[in-house]
Amino acid sequence: MSQRKSLILQNWWNAGLSFFYPEVCQICATHRGIPGEGYICSDCWTDVRFIQPPFCKRCGLPYAGEITAEFECSNCREMDLHFSSARSAVVANGLVLDVIHRYKYLRALWFEPFLADLLLRQAKPVLSEQKWDWIVPVPLHPLKQREREFNQAARLAAQLSCAINIPVKSKLLERVEFTRTQTQLTRPQRMANVRSAFRLRNNLRLNGERIVLLDDVLTTGATTSACAKVLRKAGAGEICVWTVARGL
Repeated sequence: MSQRKSLILQNWWNAGLSFFYPEVCQICATHRGIPGEGYICSDCWTDVRFIQPPFCKRCGLPYAGEITAEFECSNCREMDLHFSSARSAVVANGLVLDVIHRYKYLRALWFEPFLADLLLRQAKPVLSEQKWDWIVPVPLHPLKQREREFNQAARLAAQLSCAINIPVKSKLLERVEFTRTQTQLTRPQRMANVRSAFRLRNNLRLNGERIVLLDDVLTTGATTSACAKVLRKAGAGEICVWTVARGL
């Protein structure tokens, strides 16, 4: 779909939301919130914490203090990560996690402009300066996608694609194991849980393509690293990860 068609559909979507929902913030229910801003008011926006340096050069974990040299955190030193770097737009705090949870599990799609805005503010300037071939969203298992009716990573990837003109390859990877949710697992359990969860569709071969892996939240990096391992084994070049939020 062209960027122009996407914007037209977004405008129709916003108009429809305005008809059915009052223009009030869906977080505090006190101040005005409009569809184009994901129904988040300016007061609630102040709870968003964008990630700025210093952060781990590998996984993007933010650190407090006056660290000026590049560094790699202990989590990355202990894990065999298969992506070159990971960055996230914001810290996964209470407001952001609440929005993501309602977006994913309660089909609160009116939050999508807010989440896409967070991602674009941070990712667009960085990715626009570099040469990337594809954006690949982390896939859901077919059963989970059927239950949820959409893949949040694929929808956010489409928003990023329109902004930086990098094509989305949503059919490149597939999830072949119905894994437990990662939320309550330890770091070793997370790695084991997704170790064989992904594969390339139709045994495709890649030719050094530089890929942006996209997901909603990154915590240990186990899921995105498992995806990156499959892509690298198939012949991909450099792989970076972008997510909306970063768990601490």
